[in-house]
Amino acid sequence: MLALRLPEEIETRLQRLADETGRSKTFYAKEAILKYLEDMEDIFLADKALKAFRESGEQLVGIDELEAELGLGD
Repeated sequence: MLALRLPEEIETRLQRLADETGRSKTFYAKEAILKYLEDMEDIFLADKALKAFRESGEQLVGIDELEAELGLGD
């Protein structure tokens, strides 16, 4: 269970959307939270992967170097 107070402007917008679509304010609040959580999880995982890459000491390889290494160059 979660209870929160929204600024009046946001509450009004949320109510208007709910009224116009026939959905509840709870539906839209839940959808917004789920989308935010997905985005934050993606950012966290990307940051974690980047940190692991940097700590590994591996180097990025340019496309030209990769093609040459694979014998795909001109």
